[in-house]
Amino acid sequence: MAMISPCPRYSPQGENCPPLPSGAQLEYSMSSPLGTNEPLCKHTTPYKSPCATWTAGQSITVTFAPGGATHGGGHCQFSISYDGGTTFAVLHEELSHCFGQNGDVRAYTFSLPSDLPSSDSAVFAWTWVNAIGNREFYMNCADVAIKGGSGSYTGKQMTIANHNGYPTIPEFSGNYNTGLEYYKNATRVMV
Repeated sequence: MAMISPCPRYSPQGENCPPLPSGAQLEYSMSSPLGTNEPLCKHTTPYKSPCATWTAGQSITVTFAPGGATHGGGHCQFSISYDGGTTFAVLHEELSHCFGQNGDVRAYTFSLPSDLPSSDSAVFAWTWVNAIGNREFYMNCADVAIKGGSGSYTGKQMTIANHNGYPTIPEFSGNYNTGLEYYKNATRVMV
């Protein structure tokens, strides 16, 4: 699965993508999980301009490429970082049945928190721990601008699992509560 809007870094299918950074190449494996030693976001060099400009409190829609393997769903989070992708706070999550019980959901609409601070260089992330199959961690990141306030936002820290140095959430085997403790007990972070 791969996010197409907002445009993930270096996506060949993304919508409204800015020009690639100098020396960067399109990523033709956007729907692949992070490799064992790949950094969060896969690509750490951001676009020079944001692919979307959002206003705190507005409703946004995140869309995914058609097709793809939904691996029985699983746990998805949508998060934001203001420090270049080091610290992510959760904005919205779809736990247990991400992509719907039949795997036919390809878009999620939710409201941004009204207290998000302004930034011309925030990093929006979609992450996913799949229910069925190899234990993998999927992540796409998009460079966005936020029109908001001057304060800070506090939310749950983004959950990372099935990636080098992080806990492994086992295959769900029909139990869609598997691994929920990592999401429900996440520490809170300020961004």
